[in-house]
Amino acid sequence: MGEQTQVQAKPETQTPPQPQPQPNSDSTLVSNSPVDLPPNPSNPSKIPIRPQKIRKLSSLPSSKTPQTTASSATPVSTKSRRKSTPKSSSRVLPQIIKPLSADGEIDNALLHLRSADPLLGSLIDTLPVPQFESHNSPFLALSKSILYQQLAYKAGTSIYTRFVSLCGEEDAVCPDIVLSLSAQQLKQIGVSGRKASYLYDLANKYKNGILCDDALVKMDDKSLFTMLSMVKGIGPWSVHMFMIFSLHRPDVLPVSDLGVRKGVQLLYGLEELPRLSQMEQLCEKWRPYRSAGAWYMWRFVEGKGTPTTAAAAIDAGNVQPLQQIQTGQETQQHQLQLLEPINGIGNLGY
Repeated sequence: MGEQTQVQAKPETQTPPQPQPQPNSDSTLVSNSPVDLPPNPSNPSKIPIRPQKIRKLSSLPSSKTPQTTASSATPVSTKSRRKSTPKSSSRVLPQIIKPLSADGEIDNALLHLRSADPLLGSLIDTLPVPQFESHNSPFLALSKSILYQQLAYKAGTSIYTRFVSLCGEEDAVCPDIVLSLSAQQLKQIGVSGRKASYLYDLANKYKNGILCDDALVKMDDKSLFTMLSMVKGIGPWSVHMFMIFSLHRPDVLPVSDLGVRKGVQLLYGLEELPRLSQMEQLCEKWRPYRSAGAWYMWRFVEGKGTPTTAAAAIDAGNVQPLQQIQTGQETQQHQLQLLEPINGIGNLGY
């Protein structure tokens, strides 16, 4: 009985190892397999499948994230652009709403020029206050500017008077009336064929809607300069004169005007006429009232008073753009530009 119990006890002790080593030949492997078996069934499933799933999932958010960021970035940029436009327009509006002819603007201009430039301030005290008055439409002013080009004041006035009479009166001068005039009619009153083509081009741009008086009045300085330069026969000098004496823009510096350059030379005691780049540098302190500073330069030159250095007539017919001047022809250019005293400012037609 005791042996039976021993025999029964032995299989009880052997029974736990029997289910584990089913392959009896590899007992050593069976003893090691409990350590290797848990990773082995999991590795084949993880290696081919799970890394691929992880890669696919990881690629999807990575491709989505730049799209979301890009889509979120674009509306921000557009909003910022939309917000920037009213800021730029707000900077331009004061120049248009408050021209030099507005109440108090001349006083503000003189106060600024006196404090910014003592030399100009002492000159201001000896000269009258600038006056800017406008009664004519921009179209009439531009037409007059074309008619006066490269002519003495009296010759330009004579042709302009006949032109107005041909149209009916100053108030009747409009694009349709100008286009109704033939080149032969304009030639009979002294308008050359080239100037007639300039008048037609101006009138056509008005009729096609490219230009109009209301838009020119509200346009900022840069846009105005660009649009008017598209008209045949209207160059930088004519645009500057139009901006100063028709629209009364406060911050226009006609660097190509010989009278303004001569005034700057006299004011600062320069040995030679300042170059265009020097004009910008020397007159930078006059901002934002460089138009008034230019007006005093014309007056200053007038006060020096000789036939060749008299004041530049501030009329579209008496001053040529400096770009057309040859260095050896400076004396002749003085004679063309400086034919009329500055008291002709009231006859500018602007």
